[in-house]
Amino acid sequence: MSLRAPVVEEAFVYQELLDWRRTVAGIYYEVGAAKSPEVGHGIWRARRDELFLHHPQSPLSAVDPLRQSGLPYWPYDPSLRFTAPLQAVEEPARLTVPSTDGAIRMVLAGRVHLGGVVDVEVDVWWLEQYGGGLFLPLRDGTSGTGSYGGGRYLLDTVKGADLGSVGTELVLDLNFLYHPSCRYSPEWSCPLAPQGNRVAVPISAGEQMPELQ
Repeated sequence: MSLRAPVVEEAFVYQELLDWRRTVAGIYYEVGAAKSPEVGHGIWRARRDELFLHHPQSPLSAVDPLRQSGLPYWPYDPSLRFTAPLQAVEEPARLTVPSTDGAIRMVLAGRVHLGGVVDVEVDVWWLEQYGGGLFLPLRDGTSGTGSYGGGRYLLDTVKGADLGSVGTELVLDLNFLYHPSCRYSPEWSCPLAPQGNRVAVPISAGEQMPELQ
């Protein structure tokens, strides 16, 4: 029996991770069905607080004050929502980065233009494992002060973080930037923003560090 216990425990972990991903996908579905992006953002915030408070795979420790206060965000800024086509690249680059999911292999899928006050192009990656998916990490001028030093995520379609498309253009709403799990706990390691996903301009939108509340 002792030989089977770790296998059983591991199976429960996989079920919990599956439920986490399904829940995240459900949250983004609710966001897409909201009557306005700002209302959707409020739903996203509330559902994420519920997820981080109650889910067994929450990266928050049992004593983390964020369990009671909720995750902190900048106010919603409608000027930071836009659509953009995925622009082709001449020579797709490849990266392999470590994480708690094992080595993650990524290929450069293209680039998108971030509008508003940001006004830069950043890389969009395709995750080669699982069933594949788009991944857009971003490290901006707030990183290390207003937001996590390793950057934040905007899209991670494998994990359900996906705002969809309008026609052939991706919906990019910087108000939905969020911290990866490694921001909350050293037990997690996450793929962080490569050079082509780093911008100097501060993006005061999305999730922020608690000290700014």
